[in-house]
Order: sequence, then structure tokens, then C-alpha cells
Amino acid sequence: MTDTGTEVVLGPLDSIPTGEGRTFGVGSERVAVFRTRNEQLFAVQAECPHKAGPLADGLLGGTTLICPLHSWKFDLRSGEALMGDCGLRTYGVRVDQEGQIILATRLASE
Repeated sequence: MTDTGTEVVLGPLDSIPTGEGRTFGVGSERVAVFRTRNEQLFAVQAECPHKAGPLADGLLGGTTLICPLHSWKFDLRSGEALMGDCGLRTYGVRVDQEGQIILATRLASE
């Protein structure tokens, strides 16, 4: 992992299978990065705000994430809760020319 101050290189895109998520430690934060079946990337806080479920282990359908502990649903684009009343922190994420996952170290909403 390489930290450039405003972005962090998490590793190769191939480290996340299509349709799944992985958790990365970034400083004192844990971030879950998801690679959808149509090759979109999304990054959110790693634990569900309701019961701290490991979101990278959740079910991914399109841009909807289902928490593995209590089946609450979240929109990965916005972090908005589709069930329940607590949303997720979201982060900017992209893939560079070398196929590396680049995470913005500031929240997408900042």
C-alpha cells in the first residue's frame, strides 16, 4: 500500500474478484472496496453502522449491498440505507493505468 497524502494505492484490481468486496486497512480506518459484475468500483466504511457486520462479506447485487448480519440494504453509490436509518461513509475509488486500485483518503462527501 502506498500513501500519496490524498490517495492510497490499495493493490491490483485483480485482488478483488468480480461481484465481491474486500476490506483494506487505511491508517486507522477500515474500508470495504467492491467490484461489481459490470466492473464498477465502490468504497465504503468496512463495518455496518447497525451491528458492525463485516460489509465486504455481504451480498452484492448491482450497486446494492446487503449486510451479512441483519440483511439491511445499502446503495453503494451514495451510502444511503435502503432499509433502516443509518447510512455508510463513502470514499472515492478508481483504477489507474497500471490496474491498481486508488482510494481517496478523504470521504467522498467532503
